[in-house]
Amino acid sequence: MQVYSDHAKRGKKVVKPIPVAIVEDDARVRECLAEILAGDAGCCCAGAYASAEEAFEEMPRKPPHVALMDINLPGMDGVTLVRKLAPMLPQTQFLMLSVLSDADTIFRALAAGAHGYLLKPVRARQLLEAVRDVYGGGSPITSSIARKIVHSFRQTEATSVPENAARDDSATLGPREREILDLLTRGLAYKEIADSLAISRNTVMTLVQRIYQKLHVHSRGEAVAKFLGL
Repeated sequence: MQVYSDHAKRGKKVVKPIPVAIVEDDARVRECLAEILAGDAGCCCAGAYASAEEAFEEMPRKPPHVALMDINLPGMDGVTLVRKLAPMLPQTQFLMLSVLSDADTIFRALAAGAHGYLLKPVRARQLLEAVRDVYGGGSPITSSIARKIVHSFRQTEATSVPENAARDDSATLGPREREILDLLTRGLAYKEIADSLAISRNTVMTLVQRIYQKLHVHSRGEAVAKFLGL
């Protein structure tokens, strides 16, 4: 959640912008992302890095709350960088931005510690909503990517969780929780789920965390897999 502080002169509470770092080797894309962040009162650019090596050296000195991460980088790639930084920066949420949409890359990124995955090109509004979503504990994923994850799960043999065990866990979910989980499997963002069900985004976030607890998982991908009995 966002941090509030007292305004010294007016005695009002002001919202501190979310510090967001950018790791992108394309200078034009990097500058465009920085401009989008600068144009929104709720975010600020906390660093822009042209390579994974530069980010690995500099980012731990001033950890951002959110890191926008390209994958195709010169030298070390973005997935490897996330794998190295995630244990060092537990408070940083890593949001992948990539043109790569193959299942293997997606799963590698999520397994490395990424909290969300957006396909390029991404619109400014979608990007800012994703930043707020991941900062608030969500897992923003482009709808087509979410569908691909579900498809891949369905093509994978159930090796870790017996179907009956998965169904036993999901049986503890209430009607509203099942409704939200179904929408998560379709790739909807928290705001879209809230609008669809006519409830607040905070209510959706609370219910999602309750779903994770009941299913004994920590992410959208794990929840979907367990719900489907995979």
